[in-house]
Amino acid sequence: MPKHRKKSDLPTKTCASCGLPFTWRKKWQKVWDEVKYCSDRCRREKNAKP
Repeated sequence: MPKHRKKSDLPTKTCASCGLPFTWRKKWQKVWDEVKYCSDRCRREKNAKP
């Protein structure tokens, strides 16, 4: 990912748990293709929905 990218130009995904959009974070730089959930809470509650 190039340096100095505008926040509006960052890639986005939709959370598999809550369905809300979330944007790329630097801590996800190496694993962005594997990220499915927007937060730890959504990751923990992935199977809690009926």
